Amino acid sequence: MGKIAFVFSGQGAQYPGMGESLCQESAAARAVFEMADAIRPGTSEQCFHGTKEDLTSTQNTQPDMFAVELAAAAALEEAGVQPSCLAGFSLGEISALAFSGAVSREDGFSLVCRRGELMADAAAQVEAGMVAVVKLPPQKVEELCQGFEQVYPVNYNSPAQTVVSGRADQMEPFKAAVKAAGGRALPLAVKGGFHSPFMAPAAAGLREVLSAMEIGEPRFTLYSNVTGQPYQGEMKDLLARQVENPVRWQATVEHMIASGVDTFIEVGPGKTLCGLISKIDSGVKVLNVEDAESLAKTIEEVTATC
Repeated sequence: MGKIAFVFSGQGAQYPGMGESLCQESAAARAVFEMADAIRPGTSEQCFHGTKEDLTSTQNTQPDMFAVELAAAAALEEAGVQPSCLAGFSLGEISALAFSGAVSREDGFSLVCRRGELMADAAAQVEAGMVAVVKLPPQKVEELCQGFEQVYPVNYNSPAQTVVSGRADQMEPFKAAVKAAGGRALPLAVKGGFHSPFMAPAAAGLREVLSAMEIGEPRFTLYSNVTGQPYQGEMKDLLARQVENPVRWQATVEHMIASGVDTFIEVGPGKTLCGLISKIDSGVKVLNVEDAESLAKTIEEVTATC
């Protein structure tokens, strides 16, 4: 067996009830939710019993997802499963940062709370949305975006999926252009045009927040969304730039595989990253941990192959 990577889910994978059985099953997971509730009262209640609408608001989604992701990773580590490297998709990168030990769990949670607020504020300044474009290569999506004034490729997810952010009044014409080119444009359950120039105010706010934070060396190799490569040296600038720049997910996964990773464990709600990774390289193993059942299954699979 080669190296194991933990990958942390991104916004849009949230769902009502997420994390509850993990909290019941694992003391380490429960400690994460207790930490989150101490800083932001009601976080676990929102995860376990909140409505879909509650969970879709960016200022709720990000801290709630962080708590579930960190709880899942903590439960795995409690069971003796250790990664060689980490990556997170968008907000998942902050969860990975905290799990890596480069910041404390408390500081990571406070950071993601503020990040969610800043991104929600930036999203409120312009009406925008996001769509996942499938069945077209990234180069074709870039070409289509160039035909619109404020439509941007923002998530390079796999060879056949690129997510686009755009001003609301340009999205219908853009989707028509995608259809004419032979692709499909699938709306995402997010409120804003993330990882685009629309998020410049959020990036500026994050720089201010990060300037006051202590960030140390991660205990595992940690990959950057902006570069698709491991962080080297100063991290604060890339963490701030992340919200207004594309997520280079395909490049991140390819570099992890090149480093010897052959098993990816998605920690957090859903299996979105598992699906993307399989499309990038069908030869690697993908597992996930989002609840007690998937935790037990993943521990069994990893133990059996060690």
